[in-house]
Amino acid sequence: MKPTTNESTDFIMGRHPVVAALKSDQEINKAFIQEGLKSDTIGDIIKLAKQRGLVVSSVPKSKLDLMTNHQNHQGVVLAVAAFEYATIDDLFDRAAAKDEAPFFLILDELEDPHNLGSILRTADAAGVHGVIIPKRRAVGLTSVVAKTSTGAIEHVPVARVTNLVQTAKELQKRGVWLFGTDMNGTDYRHWDATGAVALVIGNEGKGISTLMKKTVDEMLTIPMVGHVQSLNASVAASLLIYQGFNSRRPL
Repeated sequence: MKPTTNESTDFIMGRHPVVAALKSDQEINKAFIQEGLKSDTIGDIIKLAKQRGLVVSSVPKSKLDLMTNHQNHQGVVLAVAAFEYATIDDLFDRAAAKDEAPFFLILDELEDPHNLGSILRTADAAGVHGVIIPKRRAVGLTSVVAKTSTGAIEHVPVARVTNLVQTAKELQKRGVWLFGTDMNGTDYRHWDATGAVALVIGNEGKGISTLMKKTVDEMLTIPMVGHVQSLNASVAASLLIYQGFNSRRPL
């Protein structure tokens, strides 16, 4: 994705995310490999790192545990300059480059990095052109998000904006129809996502903010017949994203 804004030093961990990062244009400072580890994947990681001219350090597992706050690093960690954010124009440019009508996600104060990582993974699989998140009261691009996304973070541009509702209104002025998610709305199976659309996914507990609800063009709902009347945010997002995929790419 096109970088525009730099954050702080962070880490990418886990074998699949590390391979994806090494094959991308992500700025990487150094590679750390757990000493004594040997496998084809580890060999490939070392080869890719050296091809990029990176310093590869063999370190004890305890050091990797400290660097990653005891997360499951699988013996490989990259120190990266920062995860970088795209602009709204970058998202439109990506859709135009594919000669497709824009298909965006707006995440309204999502807080769980695992949810964001999972949503990025689904977004990449379904051909979403970009994700928009707010700067405040929401998770940003972190090492946990990167690991959960299993490399998708390198392929789905993420724009971080100051005012989410204002950005939503800007999208509408540029011809994008906004669809929110709520308990009361149109059955999502009737959603026709052809044309320029943006799907709004709400906060894990509060859902979509009141102002955003007033801004969207239509609300969608996922019918439920079981005892549990709510879904995890990333699961709900996946269902809706693939309904969008189905209508945009019919059999």
